[in-house]
Amino acid sequence: MERVPILKIGDILLVSIQLDMSDQTAIQLQEDLAERIVATGTHGVIIDITALDIVDSFVGRMLSTIASISKVLDAETVVVGMRPAVAITLVELGLSLNGIRTALNVERGMELIAASRADEWDEADADEDAETTATP
Repeated sequence: MERVPILKIGDILLVSIQLDMSDQTAIQLQEDLAERIVATGTHGVIIDITALDIVDSFVGRMLSTIASISKVLDAETVVVGMRPAVAITLVELGLSLNGIRTALNVERGMELIAASRADEWDEADADEDAETTATP
């Protein structure tokens, strides 16, 4: 069975899907990615689907499942490299990819994750400041 490579770039995991996804490959990817998120403590996952010419409901569900697993493990998912035909197919299939942000390329996906983390840190700082200034 082939495995999808998962690369660590800074605090982001990059998954580049370069092959047709069978059920077993998708399940293995979900398990491998969950383990890597926990092991690395990463907060961002980028799934590059540039090489996919065809997306069916199975691939759409797989992407949604991976995003859900990542979210539970405190990592945001961004899908990058979606071709126009793939986007049209996903819409026609009625797959909204809830919980998944999209970007045109890996660089933009990394920017989205960095901006999202910066927003979370700003919110955490504001909450901390509010607790510090609150009077008993």
